[in-house]
Amino acid sequence: MAEPIRNYQTRAVPGAGVDASIDQGLRAYMVKVYNLMGLGLLITGLVAVGTIMLATTADPASAVATLRSGEMLTSFGVAIFASPLKWVVIFAPLAVVFFMQARMQSMSVSALQTTFWVFAGLIGLSLSSIFLVYTSASISQTFFATAAGFGALSLYGYTTKRDLSGLGSFLYMGLIGLIVAMVINIFLASSAMTFAISAIGVLIFAGFTAYDTQSIKEMYYEGDATDVAGRKAIMGALKLYLDFINLFTFLLQFMGDRR
Repeated sequence: MAEPIRNYQTRAVPGAGVDASIDQGLRAYMVKVYNLMGLGLLITGLVAVGTIMLATTADPASAVATLRSGEMLTSFGVAIFASPLKWVVIFAPLAVVFFMQARMQSMSVSALQTTFWVFAGLIGLSLSSIFLVYTSASISQTFFATAAGFGALSLYGYTTKRDLSGLGSFLYMGLIGLIVAMVINIFLASSAMTFAISAIGVLIFAGFTAYDTQSIKEMYYEGDATDVAGRKAIMGALKLYLDFINLFTFLLQFMGDRR
């Protein structure tokens, strides 16, 4: 998970005018975070759909390999799905997100935002493979279910008066355990373990959605310089974007109809 600088609490001095100013500033800040996240998801979706359209074909004349009856891979599809290049496609987003976290203080806001768009595009390239495994209808249904659940959880994180900071350590420990279980299951290939991993993954990233929303809200400070506020918004959008993508992929393992 992306982890921007924390501990920027909303600060207000007595006075209705100041409180109103902070409230408006916070609202604008959160709207910017959600807009950046939404645009990132749009880029991911467009790249994923565009990639699968270029990678598959029903025309034997342009096909290089056969997937199943009536569906074949083009040379581009073979390159990104069935050649060593697929490992670059898989791990490139991880390299970019680490780069963003390491350089976020030194990069300009525009460069950081551009890097986020690049990251979203790389995720789309990587996620395009789900169209080879699941039906388009089940992918769409899962996306809308994820959007509804994410919206409700994020709204809870934004509006609740309960301090969710204590939840973070449990979520991060759960995430580490989940990653270990996923690595082990690569060798075991257990369907029961896959089901358990999917269920736990949904719960963990449901918790992260509420937790991260509250922490992003608490990072807001009215006195921030424009560039600092811009970096916070981008990194906050990255956190929520990752929560959404992970929630979607784990839900897809539950709800997706395999082809």
